[in-house]
Amino acid sequence: MTAPLTPPPQPNHQPPHHVWQAPPPGYAPVHEEDGPGMKTELREAAVITVATAIGGVLLGLLWCWLAPRVPLVSDGAAVYPKDAEGEQVIGVDGTFSLLAVGFGLVTAVVVFLLRRRGGIPLIVALTVGGILASLLAWRLGIWLGPTQDVIAHAKEAGKGVTFDAPLELNAKGALLAWSVSALLVHLGLTALFAPRDPDPYDQPQFPHSGP
Repeated sequence: MTAPLTPPPQPNHQPPHHVWQAPPPGYAPVHEEDGPGMKTELREAAVITVATAIGGVLLGLLWCWLAPRVPLVSDGAAVYPKDAEGEQVIGVDGTFSLLAVGFGLVTAVVVFLLRRRGGIPLIVALTVGGILASLLAWRLGIWLGPTQDVIAHAKEAGKGVTFDAPLELNAKGALLAWSVSALLVHLGLTALFAPRDPDPYDQPQFPHSGP
């Protein structure tokens, strides 16, 4: 008789080792902080645009009040600048530019303190709002300033009597001062003080089992 054949040993079937295991109890995964949503951002951008544009009323009032006057005089036949070498014209443009830069700075700080975040809609709102505010201030200042009818004003003042020239903005680039100032200040504040997004590579890794 022959001894019964012993069946060959079967390999142990063990589940494969997984590198990533289930997270420990109580672990809360870290997600990136999402923004408030596109609809909310667009709504906030619209509010910022309108509020900034309305601020142009105050800029126009201050420009009309603080801008130097350009003196004119009439000889009865024509109107001439009283001081041909005066710097009042430059002062009018400079006053508008400086005021617009200051308004842009204040706008950027207020928006950052209220929003604490950047984003394309916010950048567009600051840009468009600043331009609209500057246009409104420009036209309002001209309307509130001396009359645009120089001939009638000269006749009313009389021959040889000095009167103020209409308020004008010769350097049209000043209309961008508000927007540029607001953008630069807001970008700087965002880069320095805005909350940082979490690093996706700085996540806790679980030890893998097995050799």
